[in-house]
Amino acid sequence: MKNQCVNIIGAGLAGCEAAWSLAERGINVKLYEMKPHKRSPAHHTDLLCELVCSNSLKAARVESAAGLLKEEMRRLGSITMQAAAETSVSAGGALAVDRDLFSEYVTNKITNHPNISICNEEVRSLDFSDEIVIVATGPLTSDALAEQIKLICGDSLSFYDAAAPIVTRDSLDMTKIFAASRYGRGDDDYLNCPFNKEEYTEFYNALISAETVVLKEFEKDAPTVYEGCMPIEIMAKRGEDTIRFGPLKPVGLRDPRTDTRPWAVVQLRRENAEGTLLNMVGFQTNLKFPEQKRVFSMIPGMENAEFVRYGVMHRNTFVNSPQILTPQLCTKANPKLFFAGQITGVEGYIESAASGIFAGLNAANLVLNDSTLDPLPSDTMLGALILYITDESVKDFQPMGSNMGILPPLENHIKSKQERYSALSERALKSLDEYIKINL
Repeated sequence: MKNQCVNIIGAGLAGCEAAWSLAERGINVKLYEMKPHKRSPAHHTDLLCELVCSNSLKAARVESAAGLLKEEMRRLGSITMQAAAETSVSAGGALAVDRDLFSEYVTNKITNHPNISICNEEVRSLDFSDEIVIVATGPLTSDALAEQIKLICGDSLSFYDAAAPIVTRDSLDMTKIFAASRYGRGDDDYLNCPFNKEEYTEFYNALISAETVVLKEFEKDAPTVYEGCMPIEIMAKRGEDTIRFGPLKPVGLRDPRTDTRPWAVVQLRRENAEGTLLNMVGFQTNLKFPEQKRVFSMIPGMENAEFVRYGVMHRNTFVNSPQILTPQLCTKANPKLFFAGQITGVEGYIESAASGIFAGLNAANLVLNDSTLDPLPSDTMLGALILYITDESVKDFQPMGSNMGILPPLENHIKSKQERYSALSERALKSLDEYIKINL
């Protein structure tokens, strides 16, 4: 395979990172980008690696989830971290960039690399014969290519991200919460946050009056909008008892502290195999993030809940990665077809870029050594993120960003959050360095 050219579709963060990883290892790359001939509704320039939303790449501290992921990316040779270092602007504890200079930096590096050829055309088919392909087309994949992906993935392609919030278990007040399944069926699979009537009424009034996000025009016409996942606040506005007889119904549950049925119950379901993350069942929402924090913290036991992901409802094309992808980010059916970026179900700029690095490294190893790499260690942030999006035990898959909750717990629990995060980061970087020494 050593003379094979790798095809990458999409020149955003993930596509550029994948191209750079391959090119720096002496492998020829064809990088397909439909701009300037065609743009998605969110793009405004002809530059590669365009930042379409915020110019912030999140927290800089290595003891934070985002800071740890960025340091891992630096150690893996990230082009976007090089660009960020050269184009950063003052942003307190965050790493923020001048978005135009950032994209110009990456565009210049990519277009001038001798091993990268830019093809300015829309890819409408995934028929590349027996060549290696990395699909990195992002959340606004063109309709024609989305149809092609759908042929490969079957029904495992979503066009709308309708996700409930996710919280960490160790941030909950378990003196107010009880574990049980309705009518005792199952193994107490749910954690239940019980309301009395007064608490529920106060929560309900806050919910129906909270501020919501205004959808963009292109999102209003997105296919599969709100199918079977009505926002909790819209459902609540139909009447005070609507959600109490819907996702918050207390039927079949008894609070062991009072031996009575609560007035209403918010159920939390295990989100990952370790049970460190919990999903708020039935709480798909379009509320603004600060409003979610304010209103959902009124739920008994969730007063100090740490939200690792807020609920979202927006246009976001992504595959059902747990069913489709391996931990090397290639498809289970075809080891030469890789996916990277937000289309895999990672959420955020740096997460997209980081997945592109690892997809590129695996494609490079496939060219050079006829095999993909070993999975990344699960105690690294990127390894844990990829493990999450490819974990077959994850049901009702929705995108996820970097957060400390997806890392495996430390052997010895550290009570101080700051010290715990510092220890997790130290462990992750040591583990990654060992991986790089052996595999790269």
